[in-house]
Amino acid sequence: MSDRPLVVIGDALLDRDVEGRVERLSPDAPVPVLDETAMRSRPGGAGLAAVLAAADGWTVTLVTALAQDAAGETLRTLLGEAGVDVVDLGLGGATPEKVRLRCGDRSLMRLDRGDRRGPVGPAPAAARAAIGWAAGVLVSDYGRGVAADPALRETLATAAGELPVVWDPHPRGPAPPPAISVVTPNEAEVLRVEPEPAGIGLAEATERAHALRRRWRAGAVCTTRGPAGALVVREGRAPFAAPAPLVAHGDPCGAGDRFASRLALRLAERLALEDAVVDAVARASTFVAAGGASDVLGKAAASMGELDLEGGLALADRVRAGGGTVVATGGCFDLLHAGHVRTLEAARRLGECLIVCLNSDASVRRLKGPERPLVPEADRASVLSALSCVDAVVPFDEDTPARALESLRPHVWVKGGDYRGASLPEERTLRRWGGRAVIVPYFEGRSTTRLIEEAADCV
Repeated sequence: MSDRPLVVIGDALLDRDVEGRVERLSPDAPVPVLDETAMRSRPGGAGLAAVLAAADGWTVTLVTALAQDAAGETLRTLLGEAGVDVVDLGLGGATPEKVRLRCGDRSLMRLDRGDRRGPVGPAPAAARAAIGWAAGVLVSDYGRGVAADPALRETLATAAGELPVVWDPHPRGPAPPPAISVVTPNEAEVLRVEPEPAGIGLAEATERAHALRRRWRAGAVCTTRGPAGALVVREGRAPFAAPAPLVAHGDPCGAGDRFASRLALRLAERLALEDAVVDAVARASTFVAAGGASDVLGKAAASMGELDLEGGLALADRVRAGGGTVVATGGCFDLLHAGHVRTLEAARRLGECLIVCLNSDASVRRLKGPERPLVPEADRASVLSALSCVDAVVPFDEDTPARALESLRPHVWVKGGDYRGASLPEERTLRRWGGRAVIVPYFEGRSTTRLIEEAADCV
């Protein structure tokens, strides 16, 4: 990693997800009624690309235009909390917002707010200086004017031969300046600019990409093709196709920003373009499978703020207040394995949040012996909190989670199917507030003890 920052240039938006339940139709129109249970805000557009790059451990400077309104202040706060330094050009209109109305894993509608007035004035010297000091640059254009600033474009054109510049274009934005390292349109954007020849097969996609590369005088064009991965074309070289791993489900929101930010980082590390594209495709696929921008950024917030009883209590109170179901489960989770993950995923589907009560190191030693745990409490908590199905982790020191449950008061307590036929010690505690215990299937062949024994045999 370079000591110099990655500079992200582009239009920042405020994205909001309104989560809720749909149980009836409106009496005045045949449309579903969404009963709101939660709302989450996060940076969008170039702001999302900057936050994702910062989450990868890089120092990031975002050159953007922010408005002086409530949404703009929220966006400033979110960017600051993510560790992103901002060079603000000033936005002439209202902060652009994209509001998704969601039920479960599905989006019902998107509401867009804000006008299209761009930056108030030309880019200040600080913005141009940031480019001169950068290890790499990502232009994340959302068609609202930042990428069209003449001073920024001139500075980028000068720097393009000396440092890697990735340009993620927008149909309403300007063409990139000449000599940009790599331009990353998606397949739909390529079709808008180069509608001929007909068809979207690999040969046609390659021909269109070469036409764009010549038109833009770019070093390379990398067309992102969704589940088909990415296609790279350069002059005098055979096209390079990077396939995407199969993703059975997920949320593609923000996948393009994840791809572009990762590609820019890897090029800033001076990785070869083809290798950087392969890594960026893999990261974008993982991002989609983990739930997209909403869940991934939500997990980042949870990992910072909800690894204790206080954070778990706050989450449980929010979900209860919105009429949702609070689900909890517990265990040591030493050497997390596939059986654990499948049990946690099954538990999460039973309500609106999942809180994991985690045995502390002292508790594990009393239950499992002096050689356990193999993985310290803080690391076990961090790994659990990174799972998209886990919303909070609450460590406890006792032999059972009874005291933690008394505080959290979940509606549902989940245990794996290896408890079938046995009475659960937590049931008496749950009855005090009307909670209930539920057993989910046990997944054969997964055992932490067995993993430890097999590892010992290999030594």
